[in-house]
Amino acid sequence: MSNNKTLTKHQVPFGQKIAFGVGMLSNQMFPAALAIFMVVLVQDYAFPTWMWGILFFLPRVFDAFSDPIMGFISDNTRSIWGRRRQYVFLGALIMGISFALMWQIYLTDSVSYNFTYFLIWSLVFYLGLTIFSVPYVAMGYEMSDDFHERTSIMAIAQFIGQWAWVIAPWFWVVMYDDNWFGETTETTRTLGIWVGVIFALLAMAPAIFIKSKSTKNDESLTPLTIKTIGGSLKQIIENFKEAFKIEQFRKLCFSTFLIFNAYNVVAGFSFFIVVYYLFGGDASAAGLWPTLLGSVGALGTTFLVIPIVAWMSRVIGKKKAFLASQGISILGYIMLWFLFIPGKPYMFLFALPFFSFGIGSLFTLMMSMTSDVIDIDELNTGKRREGVFGAIYWWMVKFGFAIAGLLTGAIMTLVGFVPDTVNTEASITGIRLFYSGLPIVGTLAAMWIMRNYNLTEERANEISEELKKRKAFKPSGYANMKLLSEIDIHTVSEKELKQKFPQLFSTKLDFSSLSKEDIQKEFMNVFKKGMPGICFSAYEKGQEPGDFISEEQIRKRLEILKPHTQWIRVFSCTSGHEKIPKIAKEMGLKTMVGAWLDNDIEKNYLEVQSLIKLIKEDLVDIAAVGNEVLYRGELSEQTIINSINLVKKASKNTPVGYVDAYYEFINRPQLVAACDVILANCYPYWEGADIKIAGFYLQEMYHKTVEAAQGKKVIITETGWPSIGEKTGDAEPSKGNVMTYYIKTQLWAENENVDVFYFSSFDESWKIHSEGWAGTSWGLWDVNDNFKY
Repeated sequence: MSNNKTLTKHQVPFGQKIAFGVGMLSNQMFPAALAIFMVVLVQDYAFPTWMWGILFFLPRVFDAFSDPIMGFISDNTRSIWGRRRQYVFLGALIMGISFALMWQIYLTDSVSYNFTYFLIWSLVFYLGLTIFSVPYVAMGYEMSDDFHERTSIMAIAQFIGQWAWVIAPWFWVVMYDDNWFGETTETTRTLGIWVGVIFALLAMAPAIFIKSKSTKNDESLTPLTIKTIGGSLKQIIENFKEAFKIEQFRKLCFSTFLIFNAYNVVAGFSFFIVVYYLFGGDASAAGLWPTLLGSVGALGTTFLVIPIVAWMSRVIGKKKAFLASQGISILGYIMLWFLFIPGKPYMFLFALPFFSFGIGSLFTLMMSMTSDVIDIDELNTGKRREGVFGAIYWWMVKFGFAIAGLLTGAIMTLVGFVPDTVNTEASITGIRLFYSGLPIVGTLAAMWIMRNYNLTEERANEISEELKKRKAFKPSGYANMKLLSEIDIHTVSEKELKQKFPQLFSTKLDFSSLSKEDIQKEFMNVFKKGMPGICFSAYEKGQEPGDFISEEQIRKRLEILKPHTQWIRVFSCTSGHEKIPKIAKEMGLKTMVGAWLDNDIEKNYLEVQSLIKLIKEDLVDIAAVGNEVLYRGELSEQTIINSINLVKKASKNTPVGYVDAYYEFINRPQLVAACDVILANCYPYWEGADIKIAGFYLQEMYHKTVEAAQGKKVIITETGWPSIGEKTGDAEPSKGNVMTYYIKTQLWAENENVDVFYFSSFDESWKIHSEGWAGTSWGLWDVNDNFKY
């Protein structure tokens, strides 16, 4: 059970929920009205059923495939309005205009002309729907981080949105009553304008009333250019892969696909079953009954299903609420088979409350559960991607919806049902069998998929708390530093720092009194002396891990580094990286060669075997088995030790170690014992150290590692400072701070005879997705191999 205090703390203002719900009304009204209106295409405009199927299919496929691109754009938009609101407004405008124009077709034109005209405006409409719906749905996902408040938001939105399905069936009454606007075709043209205008205005409500923070200066977002959006297609594929690695998300997507699209395949049969089965094909005699089938069902969803589902979710959990609701819906589909009784049309009304639990509960729960899954993704990747996950989830829905459109026409053809003519008993029975049977099969399959769904309230709260801890600035090693407890860097001058800590090395320079030109001059003096070692960034602009690196690019970059360093550090032994040690040796450089380890066991084996091969070829001076694997939480300590021992057996006299953040070695004596040499990454920047104290901080990191090293040599395998990006604690990225940090670290390393590998050689643009702009800017040279300083 939830804690009421927690719920209140995270409660979203009711007005914000209403604004989001008004958007949901439009989000559901446009497709609801479209489904109702499209009956006239076969009933009045004489479109064959295969044309009808194509008009359902092609625009929805276009919509489905444009969603992920829109998700990428929305997630990375920098503006004073935030990431979403402007798109919601623009999409609403496009939807309203195109929906109105879509229905301006006339019987005097040919069927092929009307088909083409309708298809073109359908594509424009679905483009507007994508621009609107993807950022709109993402808005809902990010409104709250509370487990039950998310369900409350979606329940209110679905409550308001369901009125679309209450209202839409009454369009049938208006369309087939000549007293309103004339004949059915004229009425459809008029209604198209009214629906387009009214619900476009309502769709703008979230853009106007839901609050958002400016992202204008958010440098963690990928810049939106034609090139990056085009390049995002590759990223979108990766996003799909990453998203579907999450088991819970797969279950949500597949179960939604089965339930929603099995329902939508046969939803269009409602009108035909009432008219042709209950009233023998007489649409006039059917009167309000087709309308009541949809409208009463939607009213049941609005006032009965959604409140009950929201209550069940709080009491028994989201998964059990889902399974119970879908079980009730199966009972409703069975009842509809028996309660469609010619001469007694009122009987089917008794089935509607049960029937309504299926679709009525689906999105209330699934959208809430998707928000929970997005937290898992953030925990795994560090990325917050509501737009991407919303786009992927709705891609499954919309792609299935497109298939449903095709299948609707195909089933009607299969059973021999032809609208606006006399149909056989067999053809009518056929669509009735599909009407009840197909949703039952889809629902049972979805329930089977969801039976082991394991993201409980307790687990969701644990994830939420872990994310809060990560977002709260808490340096990994700062709290243990004796240095920090003794000083307040905000009130102490650089001169006082040197006096207070005479045991630590400090340069003779007073950086606080130096101009930018003076710092650059000192930097160049130190830089020209050369470095003990540097980390080799192999990937050129546009490349990322997994891409193959060529011998040509290796040689080009090593030629740049050769005059400035004695050692280079290599991070991998596959995908072309295995060529680096040999080329480096030819140039007279020493090599620290790493096998990249992660949670891919097969790939780890190839990395380790390649490292052993390079050792046997005398191309490795120090072997590094893994880099920050413990920090990333991908393998156990014992697994890493086993890999180290495997390499040591083949290492001859080559020292073998493991690279990780310095503090990982402090409490891991078994790991230290397994290593010949201790390879520590030390980043004062990532621990929020002010540049004034960063040099001292690095020394403390080193000394603490030496204390834990059991007398073994300690090498700093990574340290550096980014030139751009967001501030981390008191650590601020800038070119001036890069040069200051470089001077302090290099002079200290020289004075104390410490081996340091500077990170890094070249900027790495691919890190934008994991570390933001700071991650892209650690290089002394940029991505185009130009020296930055």
